[in-house]
Amino acid sequence: MMQTSPTSPRCQIVAIVVTHNRLAKLRDTVARLLAEDLDGLLVFDNASTDDTWNWLDNLEDTRVHCLRSPLNLGGAGGFAHAMAAALDRFDADWLLLTDDDGRPVSGALTAFRAADLTGWDAAGAAVFHPDDTICEMNRPYRNPFWRLPEFLRTMSGRGRRGFHLTDAAYAPDAPPIEVDMTSFVGFFISREATERVGLPDERLFIYGDDQLYTLTMRRLGMSIAFLPQVRFEHDTEAIQGVTGVVLRPLWKVYYMYRNALISYRVAAGPFFWPLVPLLVAKWRLKERDYGEDAPVFRRLLSLALRDGMARRLDRGHAEIMAHAVSAPTVSDDA
Repeated sequence: MMQTSPTSPRCQIVAIVVTHNRLAKLRDTVARLLAEDLDGLLVFDNASTDDTWNWLDNLEDTRVHCLRSPLNLGGAGGFAHAMAAALDRFDADWLLLTDDDGRPVSGALTAFRAADLTGWDAAGAAVFHPDDTICEMNRPYRNPFWRLPEFLRTMSGRGRRGFHLTDAAYAPDAPPIEVDMTSFVGFFISREATERVGLPDERLFIYGDDQLYTLTMRRLGMSIAFLPQVRFEHDTEAIQGVTGVVLRPLWKVYYMYRNALISYRVAAGPFFWPLVPLLVAKWRLKERDYGEDAPVFRRLLSLALRDGMARRLDRGHAEIMAHAVSAPTVSDDA
């Protein structure tokens, strides 16, 4: 494995965790992070209503700083505000972003410090489930609309396997690979890169903020590495159905597909318009996983498609919640 020079100054790494009402998972994540070679930790409490803030307020490790939002800003809003605060409060060379259920495997930060980071603006970790299987929702990819080999493999019938990283890329001794998208579970970004790309778009609320952010970095000419020796664990409870992840509560359907459509526009460029009918047909099939809630899924998906095509990001969360009940309380044309 390539290593930094022994005379290189030690870089400052500050971790950011966004949390909402998942204290049990947060406790484990904070403990794992503080056991690593970490210079600072900023926890952003997204208006939790459980005992999260009381627990955070009683932490004694001087590396920990906590912020509490009076409103739930979603993951996107949480990361945007937390990153701004961390950059202002800490003299960090690198920010490490992760969810409250995404935590480093022992030695992850040591491995990151040992990696040759020359020329890289950001890096994504290899993310696994607690049972040591690869976490599919966090598998990075190389955009097939920008890369001919990936495009040809995808068009040959391999689907997502044509452009997502292979299992072999996760071997601890595998070399770093340049990727175009990686998730905010174990995502390292240099301070200089944040000055160029800015902050995640908080209007996205949840889902797709990491995809859009990293794709935007790549469009700006920045480089993102996948570092297989830097391992993270994602203790997610997402449910897999016949056609993929089943979203609960149902209001999440809106954000998933609206934001996906916006991200596809960035990723696909001129191929976006011919791609839209294929995406819509594929997503409509997902109602099979929602049983008696299929009508609500269809309503939320239709609204998501409408807003995604218009790139509308100003619809309030309360309105989305209203659309997610079994009988709509507001007009679909609102």
